[in-house]
Amino acid sequence: MKKFLPDLIAILAFIILSFAYFFPADIEGRILFQHDTAAGVGAGQESKEYLERTGERTRWTNSIFGGMPTYQMSPSYDSTTSLKGVEKVYRLFLPDYVVLTFIMMLGFYILLRAFGISAWLAGLGGVIWAFSSYFFILIPAGHIWKFVTLAYIPPTIAGVVLAYRKKYLLGGIITALFIALQIQSNHIQMSYYFMFVILFFVGAYFEDAYKKKELPHFFKASAILALAAVVGVCINISNLYHTYEYSKETMRGKSELKQEGAVASQTSSGLDRDYITNWSYGIGETLTLLVPNVKGGGSGSTMSQSEVAMAKANPMYSGIYSQLPQYFGEQPWTAGPVYVGAFVMFLFVLGCFIVKGPLKWALLGATIFSILLSWGKNFMGLTDFFIDYVPMYNKFRAVSSILVIAEFTIPLLAIFALKEILSKPDTLKLKENRGGVIATLVLTAGVALILAVAPGAFFSGFITTQEMAALKQALPAEHLAPFVANLTEMREAIIASDAWRSFFIIMIGCLFLFLYQQRKLKASFTLAGIALLCLIDMWSINKRYLNDEQFVPKSKQTEAFVKTQADEMILQDTTLNYRVLNFIGFPGNTFNENNTAYWHKSVGGYHAAKLRRYQEMIDHHIMPEMQETYQAVATAGGQMDSVDASKFRVLNMLNTKYFIFPAGEQGQAVPVVNPYAYGNAWFVDKVQYVNNANEEIDALNDILPTETAVVDVKFKEQLKGVTEGYKDSLSTIQLTSYEPNRLVYKASTPKDGVVVFSEIYYPGWQATIDGQPVDIARADYILRAINVPAGEHTIEMWFDPQSIQVTESIAYAALALLLIGVMVLAWTQRNKIAKKS
Repeated sequence: MKKFLPDLIAILAFIILSFAYFFPADIEGRILFQHDTAAGVGAGQESKEYLERTGERTRWTNSIFGGMPTYQMSPSYDSTTSLKGVEKVYRLFLPDYVVLTFIMMLGFYILLRAFGISAWLAGLGGVIWAFSSYFFILIPAGHIWKFVTLAYIPPTIAGVVLAYRKKYLLGGIITALFIALQIQSNHIQMSYYFMFVILFFVGAYFEDAYKKKELPHFFKASAILALAAVVGVCINISNLYHTYEYSKETMRGKSELKQEGAVASQTSSGLDRDYITNWSYGIGETLTLLVPNVKGGGSGSTMSQSEVAMAKANPMYSGIYSQLPQYFGEQPWTAGPVYVGAFVMFLFVLGCFIVKGPLKWALLGATIFSILLSWGKNFMGLTDFFIDYVPMYNKFRAVSSILVIAEFTIPLLAIFALKEILSKPDTLKLKENRGGVIATLVLTAGVALILAVAPGAFFSGFITTQEMAALKQALPAEHLAPFVANLTEMREAIIASDAWRSFFIIMIGCLFLFLYQQRKLKASFTLAGIALLCLIDMWSINKRYLNDEQFVPKSKQTEAFVKTQADEMILQDTTLNYRVLNFIGFPGNTFNENNTAYWHKSVGGYHAAKLRRYQEMIDHHIMPEMQETYQAVATAGGQMDSVDASKFRVLNMLNTKYFIFPAGEQGQAVPVVNPYAYGNAWFVDKVQYVNNANEEIDALNDILPTETAVVDVKFKEQLKGVTEGYKDSLSTIQLTSYEPNRLVYKASTPKDGVVVFSEIYYPGWQATIDGQPVDIARADYILRAINVPAGEHTIEMWFDPQSIQVTESIAYAALALLLIGVMVLAWTQRNKIAKKS
């Protein structure tokens, strides 16, 4: 027990720090109201109600974007139940928010212990990794899946380290377990990025094994790790496989539309190059690793909120400063900078000189790799290469987030450097290291000092192009120059303030090292001093972006979904299935909110991975029709009988039965009934076959969907080649039963005909007519169509992918393999203990 006492103390310290950071919100039960989290609640409400009502999960919801799979809405599979149990134990059942910081610290601590680093130094490592500013920015943004995935990456790499340190079985089990937990956390982009880090590590261990002539050991460890990776992946195969299949149909899949000119920048994955690189870290912005506000801070804070800036402000322009953001970097918007700690950065740079061995070069290489790729569109030569030739790289957007690699490698090498110093007090005195110490001071404290004294030395301007264009429009010509000069002075003051801060933090840290080197301070006090210094530094920066004022009573979350009078009125309609289009906040809000989806089946919605074809319909038809509809309904005063229904045919074919409009001085929500909605399904007179997606989406400009169905020629066989449908007053079809994943219709027609269903087409939906399987074709770019024979029939459609049964079987087998490994490890450890006693 005594052996594990330092570890228990470290864990207790992590718990105390986590509770302290979120105090008093954590003990008062207050929460953060996060857009993404609230959006997830709204999008998942129909699925939640179905689970509560039936005890079964639906893999389809009609609540957003007309309908889409639920694979990326808090994915859940039975095979992961036991894994979630293990996760709860690992998290020590700590409350929300507190647990996030705790697992972030604990994971890095496990990694450092795997390297054989002392508990006290590993504890410091856990703190400086976990308190990197980006992680605390993720929490209020609601990017919890990303945060948790990042928290499980260091212990995953700990397993790799243990395996290469000849603890094969333990390393393999830890690697498999945390890969499984990573993937379950459902942010593949972060896991993908850290595959590069693992490759750097593997390269370092290969070099080490080659030099020591231990290649058999290297290949043995590598084989075990490969097997562990397969086990970890297979435990989550249900999520991975169905996400992969779904991705082909989303914006991350390749569009069938052929683009020309500047818009033809689509990659082989389907994501546009501009979309991938829109959030690119600026080259100069990289200095935020050392000085947090080197680009002003976050976009959410205005200049008037900065005391430092307003001390330099001209009172004449105070009204403008309340509108201008503090951030003036290259990204469209940012919640805050990536800051790793000034003295941590100092130790990292110092480590590049005093730490020896291939692992140092791996960490340095991974850091540079991360920084260069984070520049994205500002360094397009490398970015283009990765987009075009590196598998899966073009599946992910916001390339600036690859800086998480640097956030990992910088504190790791910093701890290695500090270990070197504390274990060898004369390290910094050595002649061979003097140059490195001087270079480190110049590259960190020196740069901070220059930024403090002369911010313009590194930056040519402090006003973005967009700001300058807006100011030219807003200000008289005679005020433009003095305003720009004043704004520049204010932003220079913001930079200088943080630069002085970083400079003095580095100086204080160096003082601790100097006193230790002079034998004036013991190693334990030196370590404690540095830990306190780094904690104060990073804690205070993080409080800029996540503080107690942001926490609200828990009731606020439910208030977001309070039923409005408009919702009440619409819900009085007991029709089985219809859609609602919310114009409140149009045009920006319709496709950026899921409050509507909480109560209704929404035409709009918010999700990062919507179906590509639906997005293309938004761009080509839905948004233009919304503009026409908004104007027409407003002009008619909500009297729909005087509105031209041909202006919104696509909205009608989506069975949009209700519009929600703002009305009155307060803009309160008012429902407007759309009498022109086509209903759940209809027979058509004609089927018009087209040769490609461009012809299909363009044809919707010309046809009346209730009369003609536009079908890609590749679906001709599914409709038996029919070109003439049959439709008259005797042809009827009615929805008789509705579940999100199962629809039943009664149809009657005197002749064979084609029915178009106001339901979103997606591979995997199945259908029967009177119990006999039939093909589903895609019609009108996004809808479903079926050839229906003459007579009275029951048509049933359902979504229950059989692939889930296969993937779940694989997942259970992988779990069994992991359990066997744990049992073998326990048995061998027991035997070792028995032999010692």
